[in-house]
Amino acid sequence: MPAYISGVGIFLPNEPVGNDEIENVLGQVGGRRSRTKATVLQSNGITSRHYALDPASGEMTHTNCQLTVEAIRALCDRTGFSLADLDTLSCGTSLPDQALPNHAVMVHGELGCPPCEPVSTAGVCMSGLTAFKYAYLSVLSGNSRNAVSTASELASASLRSAYFESGYKPADSDDERATERLRANPVVALEADFLRWMLSDGSAAVLVTDEPRGASVSLRVDWVEIISMAHLADPCMYAGAVKHKDGSFVGWRQAGSPRAALEGEYFYIRQDARQLGQLITKLLGESIDVLRERRDVTGDDYDWFLPHYSSAYFRQPFEETFRERGLGIPSEKWFTNLASKGNTGSASVFIMLEELLNGGRLTPGQKLLCWVPESGRFTYGFMQLTVV
Repeated sequence: MPAYISGVGIFLPNEPVGNDEIENVLGQVGGRRSRTKATVLQSNGITSRHYALDPASGEMTHTNCQLTVEAIRALCDRTGFSLADLDTLSCGTSLPDQALPNHAVMVHGELGCPPCEPVSTAGVCMSGLTAFKYAYLSVLSGNSRNAVSTASELASASLRSAYFESGYKPADSDDERATERLRANPVVALEADFLRWMLSDGSAAVLVTDEPRGASVSLRVDWVEIISMAHLADPCMYAGAVKHKDGSFVGWRQAGSPRAALEGEYFYIRQDARQLGQLITKLLGESIDVLRERRDVTGDDYDWFLPHYSSAYFRQPFEETFRERGLGIPSEKWFTNLASKGNTGSASVFIMLEELLNGGRLTPGQKLLCWVPESGRFTYGFMQLTVV
């Protein structure tokens, strides 16, 4: 029994925030404007994004749970799907609103719909695709008639200046040579300000059914492959832990006390920039080799390629790696809305998919390849869809 994507809904909170407005919303660290922001933004290519924050007060306008619910409601409005018929709710996110209980049961409670099977998946960018894979396999196996899969991110709440005032030391010193080094090698900027100028908020909901619905096109899910390279690398992007120079990785519960964890800056979202620059393309190449062993595919098989990448800076090396490993897809077949929608992490690939699916550009028979890399500990996800 095949499984189909029969609709996608998204929610992007509040009005778009342009590059010149970011610090007005997130706030200035130390009461001064960042000197690295312009360099990072020039490198990543993002021109606008959305924050679930009140631009005047900086207070949250939505919780992660509420972002997710809004995407589900948008999906139902678009497809006519009734939540009274929902069998499975599968939710992925990087940072839920609470440690316990899980994100899916909070979303179900907010929706208020009849009993369903709730599932949550953890991770960073891959959490959305793993949630989707559970939904897909549940329908494919006949366990569920339908499933709604979600991916959501509320990064901005952790990027506000107040979260960095007590010990955060930005690398944007008054030394002009520091700025010049950033221009020469933008990856270095990741160590300080990259995440403040990169991450944004948004959510997506996908309806998976055992047969196509409605008059518009649907997408048959051919397969989903998720490939971890964690055996070859240390953690690279993390929160709730610290990574020492000797390579040891210490979680917040090992800090001795909640106060020690706070003072030790365990709860910042961190990115090991040098490790990212060294490994993201190398391990991508190895994951493509694994994929091609499992699935006999080449770049010629695809009409559309939906890549989730965090920064335009990485696009060229990614293109070269795909081409060198026999999965090269011409640039004109790449579809991304990173510049206008921002980096919404686990939701990004589904926010792309929503725009493509609802934009009238797809015709039956076309094949799509979706790709999600995660730098948490280097995991790579691939999904093949066929338009029907």
